Amino acid sequence: MCRVTYIPSSLMKMKVIPAGTLKLDGGAMFGVVPRSMWSKLNPPDEQNLCTWAMRTLLVQTQGRNILIDTGIGNKQDDKFRTHFHPDGINLMFESLKQAGIERSDITDVFLTHLHFDHCGGALWKNESSGAIELSFPNATYWSNERHLKWALQPNEREKASFLKENIVPLLDQNRMRFIPVRQNYEFLPGFRVRFYYGHTEAMMAPLIRMENSRELHYCADAMPSRWHIGMPYVMAYDVRPLRTMQEKHTMLKEAVRRQHVLFFEHDPGVDCGTVRQDSNGRIVLNQIGALDDF
Repeated sequence: MCRVTYIPSSLMKMKVIPAGTLKLDGGAMFGVVPRSMWSKLNPPDEQNLCTWAMRTLLVQTQGRNILIDTGIGNKQDDKFRTHFHPDGINLMFESLKQAGIERSDITDVFLTHLHFDHCGGALWKNESSGAIELSFPNATYWSNERHLKWALQPNEREKASFLKENIVPLLDQNRMRFIPVRQNYEFLPGFRVRFYYGHTEAMMAPLIRMENSRELHYCADAMPSRWHIGMPYVMAYDVRPLRTMQEKHTMLKEAVRRQHVLFFEHDPGVDCGTVRQDSNGRIVLNQIGALDDF
């Protein structure tokens, strides 16, 4: 039987759920910024690879346990591992257990987008039988139809990021449901959805009201780390980098005005941060730390 933690509707509890790390090329992650600059922020190894977090978020509200994103998972082959060096692939389940949550307790899996490092852990390879199973057997998996169509018919730039083995089984088992592509769509009271188009088509980034009435913006890959607050720091992975800059500018202006807490999914060192406008009018980091610090 599924054990669900019931939370009064006025509360929205959140807990960071680490899902391991991966390595990605520093130049790809920092875009046009010179290596002499970005290497001081996240030092690369001899192959020019930097270590990045895969940080998911558990949201508990109205009797639902919602997991935002799932990391890579365990089902990729050795060739994949030599490219991306995933580490701590069991950490997501271990972290959920530490939070008192079993796999069967998750009611919803909210997938910001369907790149492998965000949705790969939605399915799991049974280490005994070798079968591919749902990581969360009682969950509804959420995407949107616009992004799904993009993912199933990928452009050459993103083809290596959209792996059908991460997507098709969810469709075949009729476990995926779709959020309307409407800016500020209210998924649940206190949980709205923002849509972004710079990184990929119709990526979803939740805006969630915290227990202290502040709002947390789960930035996903619109702003994957604290270092990407700087306007030129746009990933080479983005399909529309100029659109990313526009979206980021809007996101940061609102974060200053409304004192948003920004959640960094890939930052190797911190969960969250806030921003301020300095004397020169630039938007810069104000505070960084763990989620509980905010």
